[in-house]
Amino acid sequence: MLPSSSDVVVVGAGNAAFCAALAAAEQGVSVLVLERAPEDESGGNSRFTAGAIRCVYDGVEDLKVLMPDLSDEEINNTDFGNYTEEKFFDDMGRVTEYRTDPDLCELLVTRSKETVRWMQSKGIRFAPIYGRQAFKVDGKFKFWGGLTVEAWGGGPGLVAGLTSAASKAGVKIAYEARALSLIANDDGVKGVRVRHSGHTVDVAAKCVVLAAGGFQANAEWRTRYLGPGWDLAKIRGTRFNTGDGIRMALDIGAMPTGNWSGCHAVGWDRNAPEFGDLAVGDNFQKHSYPFSIMLNANGERFVDEGADFRNYTYAKYGRVILMQPGQFAWQIFDQKTVHLQRDEYRIKQVTKVRADTIEELVRKLDDVNAEKALETIKTYNAAVNTGVPFNPNIKDGRGTVGLAIPKSNWANTIDKGPFEAYAVTCGVTFTFGGLKIDPDARVLDTDRNIIPGLHAAGELVGGIFYFNYPGGTGLMAGSVFGKIAGTSAGRRAAQMP
Repeated sequence: MLPSSSDVVVVGAGNAAFCAALAAAEQGVSVLVLERAPEDESGGNSRFTAGAIRCVYDGVEDLKVLMPDLSDEEINNTDFGNYTEEKFFDDMGRVTEYRTDPDLCELLVTRSKETVRWMQSKGIRFAPIYGRQAFKVDGKFKFWGGLTVEAWGGGPGLVAGLTSAASKAGVKIAYEARALSLIANDDGVKGVRVRHSGHTVDVAAKCVVLAAGGFQANAEWRTRYLGPGWDLAKIRGTRFNTGDGIRMALDIGAMPTGNWSGCHAVGWDRNAPEFGDLAVGDNFQKHSYPFSIMLNANGERFVDEGADFRNYTYAKYGRVILMQPGQFAWQIFDQKTVHLQRDEYRIKQVTKVRADTIEELVRKLDDVNAEKALETIKTYNAAVNTGVPFNPNIKDGRGTVGLAIPKSNWANTIDKGPFEAYAVTCGVTFTFGGLKIDPDARVLDTDRNIIPGLHAAGELVGGIFYFNYPGGTGLMAGSVFGKIAGTSAGRRAAQMP
């Protein structure tokens, strides 16, 4: 049975929601988490991630505090570098084309280090992202792209750790409890109407934190806001993120803000299911494309695969793939770079072809103009500047010369068989448009006034990401603003009679 009231009600049960619940519980108030999904599908998009979390660290000493399991051997064999606040600000500005909300961005960056340490104090464990963010050069691993830390056990491990921490803190969790609407009057939000076990009930609350994800699993909203064709995209994560939290807030006058026509969209296996599969997790993604060339149905290249590190292009290239004929592309590799492929290329559910010659390979590419594909590969090979050394750990400047669509870095000729190709389409992770919040994560109305008792965190907050996003920032934003929202809601509830 659902309790009839709770000091703070959190809608959602992913990373942002649990950070809010834990922070609210620290204020000595009762906390109830409402999770729409059944327990075996719970955790929102967080459970589908690899657990990468982008945070500030000034050197290996910071990492040793965060990851006490880090061995002397790992430290001696690894160049962890650093990721300063200045670098984080630069990345956020550059990839969002300087549209990110400056106040929210400042909180995200400056509180990232303290927030992951706070999570660690709650029992969440972290590890370095070997294998996905570090290549070995001259016998030593070197991290690149500012992304070094992941949750132990990936997304499932993160959700399990947060769930355990919440239970220890006395937070009540209700599964298959779908929030339908907010109960509100002129004095603000007073509770949530919930559908639970076939019955609609009202749960009174002093404060509500919305952390129920974006609207990416809602095909109608995707088409309405992202545009024509987005109903054809696949969804990387949970089927339950249909925009309920956003809709409930808009219904009581909340202000929509941010990049409503934008989303985090990546290259995703062409034959992946419509929604995410927890047994596969995020392994349908195909993120080693900087070391490949990509061809569309016309047999043509259509994007600069080496424009930047994968971390800074993967979240926008899904959109580019969706806009190609048939909404797909093929990634082409030869033996010079196959060893650099991430683990996701080796799952059994992969859409892959292999051939000893280029001529044979292009004939195996389903739905592709083979003759044009062969011509494109030959033209590309002739344009590669092989005089520049190849180095996967830096933007090496090894590019092409004279092509209409250049490859700016990591350009290698496709000439050493056997050759491999992987079919990808667009996979949507989360949408960028959402609710307007203030620096205390309180939701604002369309007059920019605070809606008393309503707070928000996670994917349904707008204004942070525009056009693109630096890898690992979604979980970090969820954690930072979840903690802020929970603290803010908990304090308000504690002060109310």
